[in-house]
Amino acid sequence: MTKQRQLILDIIRSSTDHMTAEEIFFEAKQIQSSIAVGTVYRNLGLMAEAEEIKRLSMPNAPDRFDKTTRPHEHIICEHCGKLSDLPAFNLKDYIEKQTGVEILGYDLNLRYVCDDCKKIEA
Repeated sequence: MTKQRQLILDIIRSSTDHMTAEEIFFEAKQIQSSIAVGTVYRNLGLMAEAEEIKRLSMPNAPDRFDKTTRPHEHIICEHCGKLSDLPAFNLKDYIEKQTGVEILGYDLNLRYVCDDCKKIEA
């Protein structure tokens, strides 16, 4: 693994957020000033393809990247776009039992209004 790829992976794994490629690039640039934006995008694509990370396609927003590759759900704030993991266990098993079909994979994003945005609205 190249130094750049390891750096990008370390940034994603140490983050508590689901970062965009641009956010990852800016953080990587702080650590390794010579890293190019193309290097970050190329490595993110390779890592997602190798299932080292998960690419989250966002409607009307940049893709985000997740360190957790096992199937899991997300909640997205309708106002600020904050993205968080949702601990909904055994959803795949539940759907398979309900439908009688084998689920190979899924992407589930639920929309809500986060507590910070609720405070602003109040």
